[in-house]
Formats: sequence, C-alpha cells, structure tokens
Amino acid sequence: MAYLPNPARYDTLEYRRCGRSGLRLPAISLGLWQNFGEKDTLGNCRTLLRTAFDAGITHFDLANNYGPPPGAAEETFGRLYKDDFRAHRDELIISTKAGYGMWPGPYGDGGSRKYLVASLDQSLRRTGLDYVDIYYHHRPDPNTPLEESMGALDALVRQGKALYVGLSNYPAAEARRACAILRELGTPCLIHQPKYSMLVRTPEEGLLEVLAEEGVGCIAFSSLAQGVLTDKYLQGVPSDSRAARQLGNGAIEEGQLSPANIEKARQLNDLAGERGQTLAQMALAWVLRDPRMTSVIIGASKPQQITDAVRCLDAPRFGDEELGRIEAILAGKT
Repeated sequence: MAYLPNPARYDTLEYRRCGRSGLRLPAISLGLWQNFGEKDTLGNCRTLLRTAFDAGITHFDLANNYGPPPGAAEETFGRLYKDDFRAHRDELIISTKAGYGMWPGPYGDGGSRKYLVASLDQSLRRTGLDYVDIYYHHRPDPNTPLEESMGALDALVRQGKALYVGLSNYPAAEARRACAILRELGTPCLIHQPKYSMLVRTPEEGLLEVLAEEGVGCIAFSSLAQGVLTDKYLQGVPSDSRAARQLGNGAIEEGQLSPANIEKARQLNDLAGERGQTLAQMALAWVLRDPRMTSVIIGASKPQQITDAVRCLDAPRFGDEELGRIEAILAGKT
C-alpha cells in the first residue's frame, strides 16, 4: 500500500532557524546511526521513518559509516526513500558525513579532497539522491590542511552535490578557523554537530560561543547519552537493548552504565516525573533550552520512542530552581 503521510504533520513540532541561514530544522531530528544496518528488519526501519515524518520530523541524519556495516544505513535509507519518500523530497533535509574509515588504502579516511569527494559520490549512489542537503566533515583530520578539507566542501556545493556544509566533532578553535575559511570561500558553514547531553557538557567550554558569534547552527547528537538518560536502564540491562546486543560502531556498551550514572538517571527521572515528562523528554528539553541549539538528533529502535521525543517541549520551560536541582544531581551533590 502506498504511503500517505499524515496531513497534519506540520501542526505541532517546533522548527528553529539554523544560525543566520534561512533554513529551519525541526527541534527533533532522526539519526540513522544505529538500527538501520544489515541486522535490522526493513519493515521496522520503514515504520521508524514513517513515524518520524508523520510527526513533522523532516530531517534525517546519515553518515557514510553508519550501519553496521559501514554504508548499510545509507543503503537502507535509499530503499525506503525510493518506495516512500521520493515524492516528498522537497520536504526533507537529508544529511550525510565523511571523515571516518570507509575503504582500504590511503584515500578511504580523513579529510583530503580525494576522500571527501569520492565519499559523497558513493553516498549519493547508496541513497539514490541527486544531492544531499547538508554534507559534514565528520571529524578534524590533523594530517590534512584545513584549507583542503573546507575547499572540498565548498567545491561540492558549487557542483550541486550538496546545498549546505557542516562540521562535526570539531573543537572550538578549529571550528572557528574552519568557519572563517568557508566564509572566505563563499560557502558559509551552516551547522555544527557535537556530542552534547547532561552527561557530556564539552560544547559549553567555548564551542557554543564560537557558533553563536559565527552565526552557525548547532545540532546535538547522543543527547540521551545513548539511552543512559532514559528509563531503559534504571532496573538493569534489557536483553534487547543496544548495551546487551554489543553492536559496536559507537553503540553503548555495558561499561558506560556506571553506578554513578545510573543513580543520576534515577534522580533525574524523579524530577522529570514532577514536570510531567519522561526522563528522555526532559533530557532533550534540557539541551534545547539553550537558544543557540537548533535541534537534537535522536536514535530510535521503536516508533513510540519517536512519538515520545517530539513531545519534549510540551512541558513548561525550566525554572531556575529546577535547573539548580539538575546541576546538583549531575554534580553528585544530592
């Protein structure tokens, strides 16, 4: 049966302007980092994408190495795009990235023009797209001049293979330099994608200030700390969870579920309940409380995780007392 999207999909989700650009992104975006690989059923992947789009999530985030194995998530997306989403291409923001190892030899990793151009060509073939909306350099490469990496991103926009470019995992100082190079080339940096959550606060150490000064949007990944900031692990490790499945490719491992983090999650879960939220909703809302944040990327293995996440901004804004309690919990002072 042909997919007919929800006609009310744009009625409730918030869309935020990305930096100083004219592009708006949904406050919640869907990442295909996990759960879209060869081990995952196509039917569930289809349900996840349909659920997201029906809820107003227009942004699907990929990378060349997502799977597992690398490339599998783009291939899965390509099959579902062809079946369900081709008619809605102009309603979608599709991003992908390159920066990690993808093929043997000296040209399958890093930040060289050779690698970045070849990787995007491969991504376009896997997804069946004519262009991506956002193409990221996935991480800095100390062995490649920044001018070369940024020059490759600029060239790909001019070739029509990407509409915008972004950075991921760049520290503040390198992000500032990269933004300056891109601005001089005439292809401003649209967005930066760092890891940011209640448990990982690194972007607060200068990066968010740089992005605000440069007029660059910010979209966080792992804002649920790969499940730690949900109620999933409060009573142990479920057999069907990522931690139990040992997926690799950056997925959560049991070792990350330290007693200290679980205790913080329990206390945060109690506070979330007082706010009328799930822990996951509160964790996402906490990241989005900062006006410099454009969106957060969620991962999902079940459709209800998506429908839960898009309601994260339904609760009232955080008060000073609530923010103070959260800081005390995170500092282990309660």
